[in-house]
Amino acid sequence: MAVIKTTNLTRKFGDLTAVDNLNIEIPEGEIFGLVGPDGAGKTTTMRLLTGILDPTAGEGWVYGRHIVKEAETLKDNIAYMSQRFGLYEDLTVIENINFYADIYCVPDSERAAKIEKLLGFSNLTPFKERLAGRLSGGMKQKLGLACALIHTPKVLFLDEPTNGVDPVSRRDFWRILHNLLKEKVTIFYSTSYLDEAERCKRVGLIHKGRLLRCDTPEEIKKETGTKSLEEAFVSIIGEYESAKSV
Repeated sequence: MAVIKTTNLTRKFGDLTAVDNLNIEIPEGEIFGLVGPDGAGKTTTMRLLTGILDPTAGEGWVYGRHIVKEAETLKDNIAYMSQRFGLYEDLTVIENINFYADIYCVPDSERAAKIEKLLGFSNLTPFKERLAGRLSGGMKQKLGLACALIHTPKVLFLDEPTNGVDPVSRRDFWRILHNLLKEKVTIFYSTSYLDEAERCKRVGLIHKGRLLRCDTPEEIKKETGTKSLEEAFVSIIGEYESAKSV
């Protein structure tokens, strides 16, 4: 069964079609990368799948919940880390995590063990009393991830989480994500970093709201006869634009 599924999912803003007839199926325990340039429709897709935006047309399901009809119950099983995740810089690391534990109604009987695990998982234990505003960019992202995971979601949506983060912190972030796969968490990841896309099991290339390709990085490179995803995506987008201009 697909954990994430869409059927002709579409979202328009006036004359602009931000997401155009999106059809995807993502199984449990997969890291799926949605890749495309700025304005391609990545964030709009995330907001549709998490029940924040209603589609103009089409349907979608996440963990068996309809993204419109069951938007509230859907949120019990997902976590969404947006590009501007709401950390409170005047609170400490541990206070931020406890704040999100309160929001998600994590029982007191489970809270201490979960927080200890997440702090260790993200290497934040030595910094738990530090103000979030005094953390580096990479550490803030790891704290954001810890807060998003406090209620043990089944599906994790990450919208360009390593944008502007240094290479070492990006590597640590990906180590954490791959460890999550052992717990059968499904990860929907958007990025403009094509080296990161190589780490995903499958990749979807979105351009001007259209999903142009969806396959493993290896198959996409093989199909286009290229050595890197960057070359492959340039080729695919060029082919698409040429076809449109005919």
